[in-house]
Amino acid sequence: MKRIWAGSLALVLVSGLAACGGSEGGSATPGGMAKDQQTPQGVVSLTGAGATFPYPIYSKWFDTYGRSHPVRVTYGSIGSGGGIRQVTEKTVDFGASDAPMNEEELSKAPGMLHIPTVLGAVTVAYNVPGVQQPIRLSGEVLGDMFLGRIRKWNDPRVAALNPGVPLPDRDVIVVYRTDGSGTTFVFTDYLSAVNAAWKQQVGTGKSVRWPTGLGAKGNEGVAGQVRQTPGAIGYVELAYARQANLQTASVENRAGQFVQPSVEATTAAAEEISREIGPTSDFRISIVNPEGTNAYPIASWTYLLVPPQIENCAKARALVDVIRWSLTEGGDQARELHYAPLPEGVRDLVIERLGTVTCGPDRQPVGAAG
Repeated sequence: MKRIWAGSLALVLVSGLAACGGSEGGSATPGGMAKDQQTPQGVVSLTGAGATFPYPIYSKWFDTYGRSHPVRVTYGSIGSGGGIRQVTEKTVDFGASDAPMNEEELSKAPGMLHIPTVLGAVTVAYNVPGVQQPIRLSGEVLGDMFLGRIRKWNDPRVAALNPGVPLPDRDVIVVYRTDGSGTTFVFTDYLSAVNAAWKQQVGTGKSVRWPTGLGAKGNEGVAGQVRQTPGAIGYVELAYARQANLQTASVENRAGQFVQPSVEATTAAAEEISREIGPTSDFRISIVNPEGTNAYPIASWTYLLVPPQIENCAKARALVDVIRWSLTEGGDQARELHYAPLPEGVRDLVIERLGTVTCGPDRQPVGAAG
């Protein structure tokens, strides 16, 4: 039953996105690469793989772009770890990850460009029957729940943050990702920033040793497990939480405000962190727990991983153009799917960085103009 529901959520996402677009141009698959399809003559075929976090918006962007351009993009939503591995092994044209590549990973793929595309909120989704209003959680309390130190929903520390809320005497059941995940990286990065015990005992990573709980694969798997398990608490990207109709916690930010995840609150987080981005940045910075009264504290941008040198110039130009189009024309679609577009200043720097991609044996500059 668990596996059936998780797969159903992925299919719901695909169906909903297909209703907004079509299948003639780009395509995306929630669990892996699509089956080989014959590419019409004159159409450039691109393949990518990686993070599930941005799957809904990538599916929409690639489909929309492909309807008016001779480019077909196939994206396998297999998790950030898989995306890093496949782009490093050169089995795909581009990768995708919510977590930046570390130094060891970059040593195997020197110069790999990290191209931020959108920002999303990692929600704290829960299933507590009988509680209607959003539950408030601080970073300290949240970390202790995922450490297994807080075992009941009516624990005094949770109740103190939620005066007057009828919290039940029900076990807290943690749900976490089993696959190498950028969403896990963002969530554990946040917990490490706000809970000293978490930082010392578990730390930050795409995969960590979870002290307690149940595992599930992908954002869709965690969302499905939370939805069907009373007492459950997990972490999923906002689009998946909305699609699954999950309740989401109001998380205390650095300014002491309890904030619900939203495009507006994610945008506020991005605006705070954008001041730290300069023209020489490689964009591999954490944006969790930023300053700002209205900022949601568990936000992150997600990256496309683009090789700095691509042998096939037709593919190189098509890839740069589809990314540039997404960054400049795809903002409304991003907001519709609960993602925040990049701040204008950051977007301009990202497009400039795209212009450094070269192609062919003579390393021709591809340029970022379409």
